[in-house]
Amino acid sequence: MQNILCFSHLRWNFVFQRPQHLLTRFAKNYNVFYFEEPHTGPDSYEITRQDGISIVVIHIENHHDDYKGRMARIIDRFLKDQQIEDYLCWYYTPMALEYTAHLKPKVTIYDSMDELSAFRFAPPQLLELEEALFKRADVVFTGGHTLFQAKKDRHHNIHPFPSSIDKDHFQKARRKTADCPDQSHIPHPRFGFFGVIDERFDIELLREVSVRKPEWHFVIIGPVVKIDPAELPQADNIHYLGPKKYDELPRYISHWDIALVLFAINESTEFISPTKTPEYLSAGLPVISTPIKDVVRPYGEENLVYIADNADTFIAFGEQELQKDSRKDWLTKVDEFLADDSWDNTFQKMSLLIETVKTTNGIYV
Repeated sequence: MQNILCFSHLRWNFVFQRPQHLLTRFAKNYNVFYFEEPHTGPDSYEITRQDGISIVVIHIENHHDDYKGRMARIIDRFLKDQQIEDYLCWYYTPMALEYTAHLKPKVTIYDSMDELSAFRFAPPQLLELEEALFKRADVVFTGGHTLFQAKKDRHHNIHPFPSSIDKDHFQKARRKTADCPDQSHIPHPRFGFFGVIDERFDIELLREVSVRKPEWHFVIIGPVVKIDPAELPQADNIHYLGPKKYDELPRYISHWDIALVLFAINESTEFISPTKTPEYLSAGLPVISTPIKDVVRPYGEENLVYIADNADTFIAFGEQELQKDSRKDWLTKVDEFLADDSWDNTFQKMSLLIETVKTTNGIYV
């Protein structure tokens, strides 16, 4: 089997999202090595196996003492130890070029899932490194159509692949099961959100709606990163349940009444394509979203998701949805819309593009 070396800014066990969905599928045809950003410790690496992936955890003693050179040497040692000579490089972060620019992959893939330069604490050199990565890449994928429009003129072989879904997993939420112990005491109606809680999260909208509708309860699932947890609104009807495993999500959301795509409109959300949107819909839950471009089009325009740009419209849509007697027609429309949407299909389309690059590069000659 051929080898993929993936360099990511995300820990494998942080949140199960786009890299995990895609690479676990590629692992059926490749040996996939997933390099996390380094940990502090004596210069070394270790490999653990999870979900069919080899996770390479690098430790480096001092990030400020020839960091790039030492990282490069550890990666070279890894390749020698594992007797890997032929490989593809798959990038989620351009920052990895600082210590991988010397590598000579058969194919270079850049999966630009977010506009990382707009995120809080983004390194100043990220844009320069991304430009270098565009020049090296044989094929580029983007995490949504808005991001594709922003970057389509920067590469000759770039393709949009918006967030997809694992339908079988999230449709489990349509089958009622016993509620989770840390949620069972929360009254209805329940408005739920799962995902990373960071600078993209709309703190002020949650604060205002929770004050104006004290009888509504808000269930928030996910890790808090890059913001002070003290900034989050606190109230009797807001319930922070912390991170949950991917396998646990259907059981939680099956007991929600309405799901939320609760993102603020700012520079860090301009290009995002939230994976949770089709996941909520696949679970059979109505969705209220802030006007994120890749949610407005297509989900809002197809009347599959409510788009609320302030607390007034949020409350109006919530009240409207809670008064409905049946969601049957809406759910039929949802299922028809999502019929061809799956991570398996995304994987197949990406694979075909990569195979085309291999043939063009003469790898099979």
